[in-house]
Amino acid sequence: MFPSLSRDNQSALQYVKDYKPQTGNQQLRILLHGSDGAGNSSFINSVQSVLYGRMYTQALVDNTSHDSFTRKYTTYKIQKGRSGTFYPFVFNDIMGLEQHGGVHVEDIKLALKGHVMDGYRFNPESKLSEDDRFYNKSPTANDKVHVLVCVIDANNLSIMSDKVLQKIRDIRAEASDLGIPQVVIFTKPDELSPEIKEDVKNVYKVKILKEKLEKFSADMGIPMNCIFPVKNYHEEIDIDSDVDSLILSALRSIISFGDDYINFR
Repeated sequence: MFPSLSRDNQSALQYVKDYKPQTGNQQLRILLHGSDGAGNSSFINSVQSVLYGRMYTQALVDNTSHDSFTRKYTTYKIQKGRSGTFYPFVFNDIMGLEQHGGVHVEDIKLALKGHVMDGYRFNPESKLSEDDRFYNKSPTANDKVHVLVCVIDANNLSIMSDKVLQKIRDIRAEASDLGIPQVVIFTKPDELSPEIKEDVKNVYKVKILKEKLEKFSADMGIPMNCIFPVKNYHEEIDIDSDVDSLILSALRSIISFGDDYINFR
């Protein structure tokens, strides 16, 4: 049901570093969305930390606000060392789904189709209009989203409102209509259980987390092999191989799903 933690980190890391789309100028676009404060930006930073082998922060993270910190549509590229080249995949962060306010669901649907340009400031009251300067009237294949990632705080799932869950369902339905693969990342598992906090490898053994993943899978219709528990780097000053393993497991699958979509859509 879960991927094994014995997976060779170096093999997964090499897969990510060697990944190239079949079309030379193709760029894999990964859109992250989810509940407020779930850790979208922290996941982007964690991916970069794993790829760089050290702590790295590009996406700004708010440690104090309970509201969505991300206000603008932003694309994050990851540079390959000091070569001046970039990995052929990018992340887009988006404003959180709140019960009252938050990102307009229609804006996420427009982003999936490539109509939202970098710098667009989200307005919970209204969606992006076609006459707005940030509306992309003619999106290219690189502008469109190739993988949709829903980021969920494992600790808040039981108190997540029906309204937010319905927003997630609506977005998932749109992505499904477009054939876009979907992945779920469950963050902060170490805050859910003392056993996981003591040893992150226990993420595959703790019953309460397994039950939460299974319930979310059943409620949303997302297969368990598309749901990944991930501990983001947040307070650490050094990288950890077990934390890396969770991040790389999710990242490798995201890239694989996106590559299949690009090649076989």
